[in-house]
Amino acid sequence: MVCLVARTGRQFQRYDNLGRRQVVGCIPYRYKCSTDGTITNDLEVLVISSQKGQKMMFPKGGWELDESREEAALRESIEEAGVLGNVECELGKWDFLSKRHGTFYEGFMFPLLVKQELDFWPEQNVRQRAWMNVKEARDVCQHWWMKEALDILVERLSSLQQQKEQNISICSMI
Repeated sequence: MVCLVARTGRQFQRYDNLGRRQVVGCIPYRYKCSTDGTITNDLEVLVISSQKGQKMMFPKGGWELDESREEAALRESIEEAGVLGNVECELGKWDFLSKRHGTFYEGFMFPLLVKQELDFWPEQNVRQRAWMNVKEARDVCQHWWMKEALDILVERLSSLQQQKEQNISICSMI
């Protein structure tokens, strides 16, 4: 069961020792299916619109006191993008300036391997979502630090794919 109400307010928000708000986000991804239903190596990522609909980005929001970073990443993906999946190893930490608030934030990003796309989710009336290839997503994403996280994810997944292919090659020789 998924909660269909987004958390609001900042009373449980985490801040670092410099007073910067801590936010957590994720890059929802999947591998594209071919017309015959087989999974390809073509990576797709899910981007969402900002609440005002002007900018595209990956889901992110405040990290709250009662949750781990991974739990916050999953919660944000449900609330903002309407997807469930497996939160994987952290991509990194970035310090960035919020243009809206004029203050520095500390942001953590995670990959989310999507297992389910929900028909109904808390912010469906204020956000659009779209699956895109990596180049398209990188072009439309408005935040430099999210683009860096996307680059790290692509490198990580490419490296894993190469390792898998090498292991298959070695196994076929035995």
